[in-house]
Amino acid sequence: MSTTSLHPEKVKKARKLIIILSIVIPLAVALLFKIKIPGYNFSFLPPFYAGINGLTALLLVSALIAIKNKNVNLHQTLIQSSLFLSVLFLLCYIAYHITSDSTQYKGDLPGVYFPLLISHIVLSVAVIPIVLFTYLFAWQGDFVKHKKWTRFAFPIWLYVAVSGVIVYFMISPFYNH
Repeated sequence: MSTTSLHPEKVKKARKLIIILSIVIPLAVALLFKIKIPGYNFSFLPPFYAGINGLTALLLVSALIAIKNKNVNLHQTLIQSSLFLSVLFLLCYIAYHITSDSTQYKGDLPGVYFPLLISHIVLSVAVIPIVLFTYLFAWQGDFVKHKKWTRFAFPIWLYVAVSGVIVYFMISPFYNH
């Protein structure tokens, strides 16, 4: 992130890219559930990407603490690391789901699991443009907008990260290994 203003043409391109990514990523993930590539065993990935979600949550809370303590450089590093982990999560999630059948939840708490899963999925789609625009505002040096958007971006991103871990622990006993 830079504290200087970006050229308006770069901002325009970044906005277009954010919009495209916000549409393409959820559509691609949904379509990939229809694709199965046999012969690969990525059964080790769900606990790994649950761990990525947990680490992301810790980094997000740490980033909040860093900025509250006016440690901008640490905040930037932690947010960039969280973004990197989110991309890594997405790649692992896709790799697992295009090579493995979906796991059915057979637990005793469907009234907890399914609302949690649905809210996790819906908010994981919504968080993409919210986080990316929030990041863009900081990159532009527009910290008023950045702070305003962070009020939504932070709790949603944190919820998605934490709920991802909870969903994993709830469904993990039912994985076929």
